[in-house]
Amino acid sequence: MRVWIFFLFCLAGKTLAAPTEEEPVVEEELEVGANPVQVETGEFDEAIEVVEDVIAENPCLNHHCKKGKVCEVDDSNQPMCVCQDPLTCPAPIGDFEHVCGTDNKTYESSCHFFATKCALEGTKKGHKLHLDYIGPCKYITPCIDNELKEFPLRMRDWLKNVLVTLYERDEDNNLLTEKQKLRIKKIYENEKRLQAGDHSLDLLALDFEKNYNMYIFPVHWQFGQLDQHPVDGFLSHTELAPLRAPLIPMEHCTTSFFEQCDADQDKYIALEEWANCFGIKEQDRISQDEMIFFSPSNMFTYICSICHNVSTMNLFT
Repeated sequence: MRVWIFFLFCLAGKTLAAPTEEEPVVEEELEVGANPVQVETGEFDEAIEVVEDVIAENPCLNHHCKKGKVCEVDDSNQPMCVCQDPLTCPAPIGDFEHVCGTDNKTYESSCHFFATKCALEGTKKGHKLHLDYIGPCKYITPCIDNELKEFPLRMRDWLKNVLVTLYERDEDNNLLTEKQKLRIKKIYENEKRLQAGDHSLDLLALDFEKNYNMYIFPVHWQFGQLDQHPVDGFLSHTELAPLRAPLIPMEHCTTSFFEQCDADQDKYIALEEWANCFGIKEQDRISQDEMIFFSPSNMFTYICSICHNVSTMNLFT
C-alpha cells in the first residue's frame, strides 16, 4: 500500500520538531512554521509601547523549556521550568494527533505524552518511556528476515527521490545550501537516474549496483538532517524520531531495521553504522569532520507544500 509519507512528515514536524525529552532546557523550539505572529498595528503606537513594557517584565519570555515543561516564575521572580499538567494541553483536532508511547499506550497528542513523561522523571518507568510512533497504538506485524533485507532498498530510493524533489522546488525557499544543490544537480541531470515510481525490489537492487554513486550523498544527507542535538556523529532515539516515528505504523520493519543498524547495541547509531546499514562502502563513508556539509537544512519548513504531489512519487509500497 502506498504510504503518504510526506503528509506524515508534516505531522512529524508538528509532533517532534521541538526539543524532546532528552534535550537540554536551553534548546530553542524547532516547531515547523512556528514563527512569531507579525501584526501591523499602524497608528496604535501607544499599544505597542505598553505591550513591550509588559514583555520586558516577563522573565519567561526568553526562557525556553523542553517539551513536557512550561515556564513559571518563582517567588524571587526567576523563571523556572516545571512539568506541564496534561489537562492544560490543547484538545486534539483528530486522531492524527494521537501518538503511541513505548508503553503501548495511546496519548491524545504529543503534548499529553511529554507532560506525562515529565511527571515520571527520575523513575525507571519515565527513563524507559519514549514516543514510539505517530498515530494510535496498534498491532505491528513482526518483521521477517526477507522483509528486513528489502527495507534499505526502498529507503535508499526514497531518500534519493526526496532530495530530487527538494532540488526541483528549491528556487527561493533555501531548503538546500548551494554546495548541496550542486551535488544533487549531478544526480538530477544524470540520464541513468531511476525515476520515482512503483519499482520492483529486483530493479531497485540492480539500480543500486549500477548507479551506486547516486545513493552516497542522500544517505549521508539524511544522517546530517537528524544529527542535531548534539552534532556528534551519533543518532539517539530522540534524534531518530522525526524519521522513525512516521514510518513505523506503515513500515512494520522500521524498528527492526534501526535496531539492526545499532550493531554494538549501545542505543546510538553511529555514522559508520548508518552508512553500513544502507550498503555504503567503507571507502565512500564521510568522516564526522566532513559532516558539516550535510548540516540541517530548512527541509521540514517546506515539506508540507509538496504533500499533494506524493502520489506521483511512489515512495513506499
